[in-house]
Amino acid sequence: MTFRKTIPLTFLILALGTTCASAKRQPKYQQSRTLTPEQAALVERAVGREKVLIKAIQQRTPLVETYIQDTRPDVKLYEVPVDDQYMLSRVDFGKGFFDKEYSPRSEAKKGWFKGSFGAITGLTRALGLEKFTYSPTGFMQMMFIDPNGFDQQHYVFSFVRREFLGSVRTWVFDVHPKVDVRGMGRFYGRIWIEDQDGNVVRFNGTYTGPTSEDSSKYYFHFDSWRMNVQPGIWLPVAVYVEETHRVDTEQKSLGLKAQTHFWGYSLKLPTRDSENVSVKVDDAVDQSDDSGDVGPLQASRMWITQAEDNVIDRLVEAGLVAPLTPGGYEEKVLGQIVINLVVPNNLAFTDQIHCRVLLTDTIEATTVGNTILVSKGLLDSLPNEPAIASVIAMELAHIALGHHIDTRYAFNDRLLFPDETTFQRIDMYHSDVDNATAAKKAMEYLENSMYKDQLPMAGLYYEQLADRGHVLKSLNTPKLGDSLLKPDGTPWMADLEHMAPKINWDDLTQRPTNPLGSWLKTDPWDDKVHMLNAKLYAPMNARDKMPFEVTPIFYKLQRYDVANAEPAPTAPTTPAAAPAGNGDQPAATPDNSQPAAPTAPQPTGANTPANAPAQDPQPPATSPAQNQQQPQQQQPAAPNPQ
Repeated sequence: MTFRKTIPLTFLILALGTTCASAKRQPKYQQSRTLTPEQAALVERAVGREKVLIKAIQQRTPLVETYIQDTRPDVKLYEVPVDDQYMLSRVDFGKGFFDKEYSPRSEAKKGWFKGSFGAITGLTRALGLEKFTYSPTGFMQMMFIDPNGFDQQHYVFSFVRREFLGSVRTWVFDVHPKVDVRGMGRFYGRIWIEDQDGNVVRFNGTYTGPTSEDSSKYYFHFDSWRMNVQPGIWLPVAVYVEETHRVDTEQKSLGLKAQTHFWGYSLKLPTRDSENVSVKVDDAVDQSDDSGDVGPLQASRMWITQAEDNVIDRLVEAGLVAPLTPGGYEEKVLGQIVINLVVPNNLAFTDQIHCRVLLTDTIEATTVGNTILVSKGLLDSLPNEPAIASVIAMELAHIALGHHIDTRYAFNDRLLFPDETTFQRIDMYHSDVDNATAAKKAMEYLENSMYKDQLPMAGLYYEQLADRGHVLKSLNTPKLGDSLLKPDGTPWMADLEHMAPKINWDDLTQRPTNPLGSWLKTDPWDDKVHMLNAKLYAPMNARDKMPFEVTPIFYKLQRYDVANAEPAPTAPTTPAAAPAGNGDQPAATPDNSQPAAPTAPQPTGANTPANAPAQDPQPPATSPAQNQQQPQQQQPAAPNPQ
């Protein structure tokens, strides 16, 4: 009996010993294939172009927006967000790494960057990773493969295949550090090199830790994208980060998704060693009629308009508000909705109402004089035209009720401050009393408008917003304007919420809200916004709805078209890669009652181009295509530097 037990046990011990020894001898990386001369030459070109890109970045001070959502598994919805963090910074790589954070309007800088390495440490704190020591270039490495040693002396390259990313043909290589090359933060993953000039246009993977142990303790997995924003210039535009299981927390089931967006590459460079920035803000032009004199009321209104123009110009200068594109999204879509509300309510504004897009993902809106500002994140999440109209109606009410911006900004000198202090220096939010009054007036406007029979559709949005608002606090914390939620978490437009049916996850015709990045894209070069030319698919199950959630990124890349670049170089799928105006397509009229694929919200009465050309990801670069899958094109994403 003992003998029979002893032999298997001895055999097991020997087997385990052999297995352990074998595991120790097992190579860390997969065996690579020798490159052909043509492949090796392309890799060398990519190494050289990476150095050129780093020098180009050092001449720029882009804005970097990072939005992070912690997630947990859910039986019905697969996963749901449980917490979030939001950060916005203007980064200057001219002196290594230096960031100028956009401080919140509150004097207390809780949760925001501080110091020269603020973007790194800020994200580290936000992700709960203070207990680890990271490479100081961790954040930059999600923009660059390896700024300190990307070459064939430090890395092994293995050819995989050729692949089209949109209309750009690429050669795909697997990359890992050489075994004898030590150092924390070496890239390990896959790269895509375009075949014309040898630029790396995408890289996907992670970074290696200080030892052979699991690198996920130190780095997250990410997918980084670049675009051809100007002739011969490819620049980082977005990074998506995802970890379904975290090893840095006691809750192993806690996951993470994040997007980082880059824009403002053509912004005027600030004076790096100065506290102030020389900003030229044009005075408002006197647009009075031919009458010889100006009365007191008219003078007061003109003074408010001057303050409005100064503030808007300053926000555009700081990269926070999109420049206005004549005939673009702001006029075709938002402007038409304004008309749909103003006309039936007989609102006689002395000056024209304008709409502009605030380039942040936070859910917020406000007014500056006769200009309505709505954030990109809010517009992306709104599912249909009645929901958009409800936001516009409340801002119109603010204007009609005289809730205007502080007129001290009519003096230009009050706006000569560094970009990063914009949130503290400009107050554009309304008081709770003003918001409550405007909400009541907005309901009157909606009841008198063409949207009166569709208000329950809009109410679903506020119901979903209130439901997710208690966990997505950073998303619902405005930076410049007003939140759609009261301090207690209920919507200002609660009357609309009460009109809506209960949210039913199994009802696929019910679409309360969208994932982030559903409608608009920002040109990373000139900051203009355009509609996505993306096909929208009807959800097949409750998991496809993803309200207010961060999703992966996928671009159909295009080369910069010099011939068609005037006046605004933007791509239909990827900002700054196609002719101007191609992305100005307003969406089609929504119909939330149909189970078919939802269409983008287009205001009734607006003239809508049939389509904007996009590029086919497989055939040659000249072959046009019409569709992109919406979840793929979630505009630039977010990394988590560590």
